[in-house]
Amino acid sequence: MKTWYVYIVRASDESLYTGITTDLNRRLAEHQSGKAGAKYFRARNACEVVYSESEHNRSTASKREAAIKKLTRHQKLELISGQNL
Repeated sequence: MKTWYVYIVRASDESLYTGITTDLNRRLAEHQSGKAGAKYFRARNACEVVYSESEHNRSTASKREAAIKKLTRHQKLELISGQNL
């Protein structure tokens, strides 16, 4: 059984992108290469993964991704800095 990860990537314009994957390093490389990454990174560069958490399956990862995407930027920065939300 694969472990799924919810992650936040900081972009070159300091914006935050949230996604899910089974391999953080591969996914960041895809975002940075522009070939298999999200369209979001066509206009900006993916700098680094600033936050990640593991989930048991795709369903729970997708639900957590949706919850994080609903957070304000300030709340996401609190999550990244270690304050649980």
